[in-house]
Amino acid sequence: MLTCSAGQELYSTFGHSAIRVTDSATYTDHVYNYGTFDFNPDFYPKFIRGQLLYYLSVETFDDFLYSYQVEQRSIEEQVLNLTGEEKIKLQQALRLNASGSNKYYKYDFLFDNCATRIRDIISNNLYEPPVIKNILPYREITFRDLIHQSLNAGGMYWSKLGIDLLLGSGLDKKAGNLQTMFLPYYLAKGFDSASVGNIPLVSKKQEIYKAPHPIVKQTPAITPLIAFAICLGMFIAISLIKQQWSRKLLAILDFLLFFCSGLLGILLVFMWVGTDHVLCRNNYNLLWAPPFHAVAAFFLNSKKKIMNQYFGLSVLLYTMVLAFWVILPQELNKDLAPLIILFIWRSWKLFKRSEHARKPAKI
Repeated sequence: MLTCSAGQELYSTFGHSAIRVTDSATYTDHVYNYGTFDFNPDFYPKFIRGQLLYYLSVETFDDFLYSYQVEQRSIEEQVLNLTGEEKIKLQQALRLNASGSNKYYKYDFLFDNCATRIRDIISNNLYEPPVIKNILPYREITFRDLIHQSLNAGGMYWSKLGIDLLLGSGLDKKAGNLQTMFLPYYLAKGFDSASVGNIPLVSKKQEIYKAPHPIVKQTPAITPLIAFAICLGMFIAISLIKQQWSRKLLAILDFLLFFCSGLLGILLVFMWVGTDHVLCRNNYNLLWAPPFHAVAAFFLNSKKKIMNQYFGLSVLLYTMVLAFWVILPQELNKDLAPLIILFIWRSWKLFKRSEHARKPAKI
């Protein structure tokens, strides 16, 4: 089994796994790769709707090695301790899986990907199920925690925010020992600990390519937390300036704040009900980014009672989100805290302004 280090792009941040089969009878050296997809004209629509098919491709080891040398990504090899019959059985299963329509599968980030497919096809072609020791970092770890480990290690805090926004509460389920192996690192770790009977599953482990200039990811100068804190500070600074231009600017910023959050809410609803992405369902980010904001943004100065009630309800909702943050069924990204505070304040201001505007003038 081959385990490749993380790459520069988001899709390669979690590393990669593949199976290498060296056949001394036919003098072939092939790599079976479950992480292949076609970049054709309908790639983006299918990707967005969760209908993109991945497939098992077969290439020579030299070609596989070259592509990772170009990307400066190291490759570690684990030689599996299989019997002759098990090797033939596994090779036949891989060939069958790579033929015709068998090679296609509907990708699922947690439960059906390049790592889980390898875990399953190897386990299913052993004459005795492998016993894998506990590889959980800690007992209550969730899928979101596991993903955060890789993103934090790469300093990809904006990508982490994007994932936390789009993926719902399903990502906060506890991960079992085998389920951690959806990540290549944990697949390799699990195989290292595995045994079949009293025999270790891995007979030898070696680094077959070490990148001379490994990718060094730098933490961005402005993280989401800093950006949202700056945004909150900017609103406060402008509100302290008692000038006509500052009031107009604040009105524009209020519009952008509520309108953009409303657009985000529309996107989250679409990802929930309009796509096949199971992990995008039950998304509690809609509590602070409701789609209704996209309409309410055009009525920030309205004197109607319904808008007064709307912003009053917004204050209550945002306050509850902040108060019950740690017990929500979904872990919200902590960098959003300054933004939630900003929404509480601006919703309160709009509520009080509309309430004052509705009061009859004194004679």
